[in-house]
Amino acid sequence: MQNMIHQPRILSVAPMIDWTDRHCRRFHRSITQHTWLYTEMITTGALVFGDRERFLAFNEEEHPLAFQIGGSDPYHLAECAKWIEQAGYDELNLNVGCPSERVQKGAFGACLMAEPALVADCVKAMRDACTLEVTVKHRIGLDYDESETMLYEFVGKVSEAGCQTFIVHARNAVLKGLSPKENRDIPPLRYEVVKGLKQHFPQLQFILNGGITTLDEIQSHLQWADGCMIGREAYSNPWLMSGFDALVGKPTASKTRFDVIDELRGYAEQELAKGESIRNITKSWLGLFHGQPGGRLYRQVLSDSTLLKANSWQVVEDALAKMAKHATA
Repeated sequence: MQNMIHQPRILSVAPMIDWTDRHCRRFHRSITQHTWLYTEMITTGALVFGDRERFLAFNEEEHPLAFQIGGSDPYHLAECAKWIEQAGYDELNLNVGCPSERVQKGAFGACLMAEPALVADCVKAMRDACTLEVTVKHRIGLDYDESETMLYEFVGKVSEAGCQTFIVHARNAVLKGLSPKENRDIPPLRYEVVKGLKQHFPQLQFILNGGITTLDEIQSHLQWADGCMIGREAYSNPWLMSGFDALVGKPTASKTRFDVIDELRGYAEQELAKGESIRNITKSWLGLFHGQPGGRLYRQVLSDSTLLKANSWQVVEDALAKMAKHATA
């Protein structure tokens, strides 16, 4: 299997809609070499009926890289699996965790937890169509039901279809009454439920997701989980990832935040030459100097709509200069 050269999948950055696009992933890869990266969730409809080439595009530096897909039609998922493998991805992940009403109307995402037989059919169809490992990302339950019967039935049935790795957001998904944002905060985190899954299905891999914000927390969870997936913290405080490679026993050459910016300049200028906007390229960089002297000024300049209109690398230089001036004042 193509992705086995990248195993084990100890640390990863969560797929986040509107966040983990190819520019964000290229930025993250400049901070950590051995962390798995995931695309935003892309629907089967986008690949079957949309601009497939654009949705499948990524930078070679992003490996190891997983494609997260949303859908519930085994035939379409199988077709997409072939294209995703041909494009060169290292893993195929099925979204069974997104709680948004728009996703529910498409009959996929978290609502599929109530249909384990259908998810199993989807997994089998994708596995039959490609040689990539097919993984599933899901929640621990639906709405306010905290019993674990459905969860165990779901994992058991889907694993019978050949899924060996489950990425578990340790919160319920409340399908009515809460927004996707509220679903990331209001349902309580219940790590013990995921720990129970690991004990019940010791032959399967369980990657823990939800509310993880420090290296100490990661180390603690890795005492029992097969891996940790970091979500919003990787976006708001990306420098946390500078400790990831050493944590997984593969330390890389030491870099500063400024080294990361220098490394990305060539990439940014190439993208600008293709017509991309500096805002899109750098929006994931806003948290790079989180907690650092002048970091707020850096963010202000890099998100200033007037300055961004020039659409040039100069706005990055201006942001760094403003921060440096503050630090030496």
